[in-house]
Order: sequence, then structure tokens, then C-alpha cells
Amino acid sequence: MNKLLKDNSYSQPLLFEGAKTETGFSSQPTESKSGSCAQKVKQQDSGYTIIESLVAMIVVSVLMIAIAPVMAFSVATRVQARRMELATQAATAYINALRTGAIKPGVAGSGFPIQGAAGDLAATRVPTVGETYCVDMDGGGCSPSSNKDFYVQGAWLNPDTSITGGDPTSKGYQLLVRVYRADSFDGTVTLNPTPKTAKKQSVVGSGLGDRTMPVVEMSTEIPATGNPSYKSILERLK
Repeated sequence: MNKLLKDNSYSQPLLFEGAKTETGFSSQPTESKSGSCAQKVKQQDSGYTIIESLVAMIVVSVLMIAIAPVMAFSVATRVQARRMELATQAATAYINALRTGAIKPGVAGSGFPIQGAAGDLAATRVPTVGETYCVDMDGGGCSPSSNKDFYVQGAWLNPDTSITGGDPTSKGYQLLVRVYRADSFDGTVTLNPTPKTAKKQSVVGSGLGDRTMPVVEMSTEIPATGNPSYKSILERLK
């Protein structure tokens, strides 16, 4: 009996310790599992909400609306600047052709300058297609439907009354050059009849350009054949 009691006195603490140990081990996986689930749920809940996405879309739309006119203006300015650069090249080619005699008077369709308004070269009338010199910029031939080709108008002025037949090459002359877009003569556009008083085109604020007006307008001196420019000017001033 004493031995049995003695054994029970020793076994009871051991049972409690075993139960505690087992409880401790069994609770650890449960806590770890529940902690990972909570963390997973928290990660899934992170991110943008619908309201935040809508606000971001509205902000981007407002910014795009604000900068769209600036972008359009920039593109139009760049296009017009390039067009004026090509028109200047066309005018230079035309002037060089006159100085070298490549364009001769009396040849129909050659583009030789018409006689300008007496006393005021800038008041010369606008041309027709047959009175212009075409500069082919796209390699497809001159066409009024092209948006790259140019038609160059020339007008000469020399007060010398001895000039007859519209051939001032022997005396020299003052030359007015107007460069029009080829599509200005496509039949749907009426050229401005008073380009002298009309507002000239410029790179800034001209948008895609005005087809009723010349892209470039300039004047120069074409000397008499074999004579320098200053002598030709001197003869006209007399």
C-alpha cells in the first residue's frame, strides 16, 4: 500500500508535465498557421482602390487637355518652319536659274518673270499657273495637288523705256520673287489679290499656313548679261 502510494506520488507530477509539454507543442503549429493566414490576407488587401484609380485617371486627363494645344502648336510651327525653309530654297534655285540664263524670256511655260507694276514692284498682280516656275520637291513631277511642290512667281521692274518685248535681260532688272505652295493652285483656293498689304506669313502663329498667300517673298537684282550687279543698278538709277 505504501509502495502504491509512493508510486502515485511520483507519477502525478509527471503526468502534468507531459500534458503541459504536449499542449505547448500542439499549440505552436496552430499559432504559426493562423499568423501566416493573417499576413496573407493583409497582403491581398493592399493596392489601389477604385476611387484612387478614378482620381488618377481624372488628373491625367486634365493634364493631357492642358498640354494638347501646346503640342499641336509645336507641331504646326515645326511644319511651317520646314515649309518656309524649302520655299526659300526654291526661290534661290529660281534666282540662280535667271542669273545663269537657264530661264529665258519668250519661252512659254518657262516661268520667266512677268513685267511688274510700274513704280511699285510689290503691287504686282498674283500669277496664274502658266506664269510660274515649278520646283519639284517630291520627285513626282509638278502637280497642283502636291503638298510639297512649289510654284515660283517672278516679276521684273526696269523704268528704262527702251526695253521692248518683255525682255529686260540686256539691261538688268529688279526682281520680285513670290513662292506659293503648289496646292494653292488646285482650283479650290483664290489667291489674295493684294499680297502687298496682306499680313505676311511667319513661323510663329501661322499654324499650317495660308494657301492664299505666298510662303516666302523676296526681292533681288538681276544684272545685265556680262555686267556686274552694281553697274546694272547704276544704269537704272540714271
